[in-house]
Amino acid sequence: MLIELEISDWLKARNEFDLLIDARSPNEFLYSNIASAKNFYALNDAQHKETGTLYKENRASAKVLGATYISQNIATHLPQIAQISRVGAMVGIYCARGGMRSASIAHVLDMIGYRVVRLVGGYKAYREHVLRELNMPCDINFITLFGNTGSYKTKLIERLEPSINLEKMANHLGSVFGAIGGAQPSQKAFEDELFEKILSLKEQGIKTCFIEGESRRIGALTLPASIYEAMRNGINVQIIASMSKRVECTMKDYAKIDNSFFYECMRKITPFISSQVKSDAINAYEDGDTAKVCEILLEKYYDKVYKKQQRIDHTICSDDLETAVNELMKIYHKQNMQNT
Repeated sequence: MLIELEISDWLKARNEFDLLIDARSPNEFLYSNIASAKNFYALNDAQHKETGTLYKENRASAKVLGATYISQNIATHLPQIAQISRVGAMVGIYCARGGMRSASIAHVLDMIGYRVVRLVGGYKAYREHVLRELNMPCDINFITLFGNTGSYKTKLIERLEPSINLEKMANHLGSVFGAIGGAQPSQKAFEDELFEKILSLKEQGIKTCFIEGESRRIGALTLPASIYEAMRNGINVQIIASMSKRVECTMKDYAKIDNSFFYECMRKITPFISSQVKSDAINAYEDGDTAKVCEILLEKYYDKVYKKQQRIDHTICSDDLETAVNELMKIYHKQNMQNT
């Protein structure tokens, strides 16, 4: 059985999928994909490029070549698909625009006996839906954690439920030194994950959620305006911590820093610090005194560039993390009762 659904109905049906197949090429899949999808491509990267180039010259020849490659690839994928999901299972599938790539695999699976649900319009339709939803006013009531660098905001977010961990999604700590985790996801992948998280909260009936007060830019990524506005219009909590705790937190976050990364980041912040501060930080780093480096940069750089939120509803000290979690959960339960 093969069913084709528009995006809204397809999203409602996907909870019943035993397997979700992304039929696009591996590079397309790696750049961004729908949550939980597995890449059983109709055409690999080289084949996709080759048939696309030929299509501009001779459509008929390109279709024959594409069908040949797709047949070969399906033959390779079928044993793996059968191993993941038995024949008769419900399988969702999509490609870039809901064209030949997903249709080819869908028809074969249908003939074998799978119940196949194909997304009309493919990943393009999904992306249009994501952007449409993210551009609408966000109706989640956020409890937003603000505070200086090293005040354990992210550590608190990791302990609190329900919460949205923007820095984890963006793979970035939201500062000049924030790229310590390596490459960030694409903007599309970031938006998709954020959309999926918000959708999940709504499906669970959750109306109140913790989030960290980020700026619009998290590294190279941009936070949707609707989320940015919502997290500043909710309950604003200032998280404070002693300098010793902030240094301890920062040292944990940047434990894997290497020389090239450190010197490149210092170069970037040079316009915002005095030559003496720069010299002191570099000397401390070269002496192996990481704690001193953190203290210097926290006091002389991060605290000076930090923009305090104008409206603060609560202030909580995070020196004792467990106590801070309990105090935040009290705020959550009070806010949640008001929203029910």
